[in-house]
Amino acid sequence: MTLARSRCGWFVICTAAMAASCDVSDAPDESEPQATAVGPVTTLAATSAVGYGAATTGGGSKAAVAVSTMAAMQSAIDAYDGTSGLVLRYTGVFNFGTITDVCAQWKKAAQIVQIKKKNNITIIGDNGSSANFGIHIAGPSSNVIVRNITFGLLPGGSDADTISIEGMSSGVPSNIWIDHNTIFASLTECPGAGDSSFDGGIDIKKGAHHITISYNFIHDYQKVALNGFSDSDTINNNARTTYHHNRFENVKSRLPLQRFGLTHVYNNYFKNVSTSGINVRMGGLSLIESNVFETVANPVTSRDSSAIGFWDLRNNLSSGITWDAGSSGTVNATNWATTRAFGSTGYAYTLTPVASVKANVIATAGAGTNLAQ
Repeated sequence: MTLARSRCGWFVICTAAMAASCDVSDAPDESEPQATAVGPVTTLAATSAVGYGAATTGGGSKAAVAVSTMAAMQSAIDAYDGTSGLVLRYTGVFNFGTITDVCAQWKKAAQIVQIKKKNNITIIGDNGSSANFGIHIAGPSSNVIVRNITFGLLPGGSDADTISIEGMSSGVPSNIWIDHNTIFASLTECPGAGDSSFDGGIDIKKGAHHITISYNFIHDYQKVALNGFSDSDTINNNARTTYHHNRFENVKSRLPLQRFGLTHVYNNYFKNVSTSGINVRMGGLSLIESNVFETVANPVTSRDSSAIGFWDLRNNLSSGITWDAGSSGTVNATNWATTRAFGSTGYAYTLTPVASVKANVIATAGAGTNLAQ
């Protein structure tokens, strides 16, 4: 395992025991909310989000309505008044074994549940639930939770993000919590579709803000997590997104791909990433702390946009890292040095010690773990 550079300039061994004289993630600035380190014990997850999406409550304590199909879920959302609170308990199961040719999927029509101009919604799956459709949270839809569902091999190619959170002319989504889901596709680049054989895993774009992405397991995916639609998507300066305790394994890139805005990326486990990891662009700034990177190409980088982004790196652990020069203007975090201080996140959060992150995340991330943390 490698060494990581702390903010005071020294290289430190990435374990839970840190030198007291060096300012690393287990000893944050007194000017910002304290991040408390805890051990690897798994417990039942709290009922509320941590991070920029902490105000999200979804449908609250409303009695759950059971739905077992995409059509039933859409019907319940369409019939809902949009404000009083809705909790949907998804019980459906899809047999992914029936998909014998992954390259046939992109040619099919997209299957997407639409949440537009509807607020205060929770969608939570039973353990063992699974879906071959996606969810689109769009326009001025706020206070929405999606938890504990396995999504896989969606039809529709470039028209089918698994979970998409997108601003529109009518407004932008806010206070969103995506938690404890399993999302997978295929790394196969199908003739005629290429890397759009399956589109984004969890995409955030066009100004959506105050979002937490936590305890998800995303694997066998090419374009994992977009955050900022394009280099001209300047409304994304308002984006505030927390990614914590997620497991990204056997994936290609976008972990996330961030344009503009602020992200906080902590306590995630990255394994077998073939192209690039956290790619911060267009003046975006990311606080990246206490993550584990194993066999990852270009784990922290700024590439493929007209302007670079910046990062504050604290106490990350890495092994098997490779770097490439990228296109003209690429900046890589080859020396694990901070390029711009992040300052305060504005919220309190608990850090799992970096030496325990891998075991903790493997045990807790994804659907069917009883929402453990």
